[in-house]
Amino acid sequence: MKQLLIIALCLLLTPLVAAVGCDLNDPDGDIRRLFPESTGYKTSYRSIQREGGRALLNTIENRLGDRFSGLYETIDNPYTIYDVFSGTRKIGVIHGVNQKGRTGGIQIFLALDNNGIIKKLYLQRISSRNNRLYRAESFTNQFIGLKLEDFDRWNVARATGTGKVAAIRNPVANDPDFAAIMRGIKKNLILMKHFSQ
Repeated sequence: MKQLLIIALCLLLTPLVAAVGCDLNDPDGDIRRLFPESTGYKTSYRSIQREGGRALLNTIENRLGDRFSGLYETIDNPYTIYDVFSGTRKIGVIHGVNQKGRTGGIQIFLALDNNGIIKKLYLQRISSRNNRLYRAESFTNQFIGLKLEDFDRWNVARATGTGKVAAIRNPVANDPDFAAIMRGIKKNLILMKHFSQ
């Protein structure tokens, strides 16, 4: 009887463990910091499974140039989207993704204007020993003004790019977390392209 109860409990908890979302730790404070002109926000939840299933996943992976894998990239992973307002006018969106780094997870949030252009990059969590360098404005400000079409020039497999993304400087030479951050930003922008349609 005890074994059956443990098995039943494990089966009930499995779906909760399988999907790992990426939420702001302090939505009210974070949104005010990322969009100082905001007066409010609305939260919605999306997933690749609900939005288009396997066909959408294939489209996203093709544009990313890499396959989704692991706990952070399941087809049913919930994505939290924060629509940001000034009065009744929508002024932008904030969206975060989990990305596997060298020593652990990286939570990458983008504050985007209504045209999908990056206003701010916010690394909520990064377990790298170089986290201060990656969170520094000298690094994060390099992404302001970029959009998905710029990141289409970033080759995830080779961790190289052309155009504007080629000008982004890694603050730590030969640190693989830079490639992880770049992949996470590209993934974030691709997801937002599909979720905003």
